[in-house]
Amino acid sequence: MSNDSAVRFLDRTTPPHLLTLILLAGLSALAMNIFLPSLTGMADYFETDYRLIQLSVALYLGVNAVLQVFVGPISDRFGRRPVILWGIGLFILATIGCLFAPNVEIFLAFRMGQAVIVAGMVLSRAVVRDMVSQDEAASMIGYLTMGMSVVPMIGPAIGGVLDAQFGWQASFVLMLALGVLIFFLAFRDLGETARKSSSSMREQFREYPELFGSRRFWGYVLCATFASGSFFAYLGGAPYVATEVYHLTPDLTGIYFGAPALGYFAGNYVSGKYSRRVGVNKMILWGSIICALGLLVSLLIFTFTAGSVEIFFAFMTFVGLGNGMVLPNANAGMLSVRPHLAGTASGIGGAIMIGGGAALSAFAGTLLGPGSGATPLIALMFTTSALGVVSIVYVLRREQEIA
Repeated sequence: MSNDSAVRFLDRTTPPHLLTLILLAGLSALAMNIFLPSLTGMADYFETDYRLIQLSVALYLGVNAVLQVFVGPISDRFGRRPVILWGIGLFILATIGCLFAPNVEIFLAFRMGQAVIVAGMVLSRAVVRDMVSQDEAASMIGYLTMGMSVVPMIGPAIGGVLDAQFGWQASFVLMLALGVLIFFLAFRDLGETARKSSSSMREQFREYPELFGSRRFWGYVLCATFASGSFFAYLGGAPYVATEVYHLTPDLTGIYFGAPALGYFAGNYVSGKYSRRVGVNKMILWGSIICALGLLVSLLIFTFTAGSVEIFFAFMTFVGLGNGMVLPNANAGMLSVRPHLAGTASGIGGAIMIGGGAALSAFAGTLLGPGSGATPLIALMFTTSALGVVSIVYVLRREQEIA
């Protein structure tokens, strides 16, 4: 397929439409968080402890991370299109399993299976990098994730309303319907963008050291990992803060939960508009600082005052704003270190980022308990975001030394 061809929607002989890539990435984001307002109700349904059902987040992220190690090189070897289609198909089957799970153990097993949809998120970015240059990729990924950010913004709100009206299963019915729809869309619109590789899978994995030996690659990975780490900690702890500390109903929890996505949308817009002009490193630096400063102010408020649910969620918009500026640029940087290994780089970088997120999500759940309030969660998020600032400062200093 020629990347210079004019885009024609639902014509896989031309480059895929941006809407297709947004929906592919968005389904993965939706599967991550739409059901979060239902966690307390799901714990009651399965007659289990909240901390066990909360593992549906951490385990999903953990399997998500492991799969990303393989998705990238497999797509470099066999192409983006077949890996994406298989990923969506298996996601559909796993979602059906979640709906009919008779107990929490089987539910968690199928929930881990849902993580295969990560292929859509990883490879939508790789498809962009297949078609355009680094700075243009940062800009296009910014617009891609700006559109995708609508999903986590409205997902929990929709999930909360569905739970209130029909029960927790309704969110999984919606995921199933969207999975079928997006499979059809990808089948019709998504052609192959990767250059066919003649390397075997063993040879693909032998190319890992080429990435591992690049300090520039590691710098971008750490920036993305620490910046997004605050958000993953939020995923693990915020449902507890909303329902157990402030006693919000599932529908209100869903509405409040979208606060970071508002900032994320704005940050992605800034990335899409200015990354090509400003450069990826400066965008990462300012995004990391914004995230850390917002959380620092929130931490000071909750340390010295009682705080409130409105204050807690309002300051989470800074997490979204910072991540919206950091992640498109850090991802574009990762994928551009070795362009011929774009899929592998996306997979490895995403695995490290999501793996760290799974650990932080689970750790956040252990920090919160009766009487803890929101402060331990905010402190964890601030620490992680501050490490993101340290990482990009290191990258900038390394570039000055080289220059």
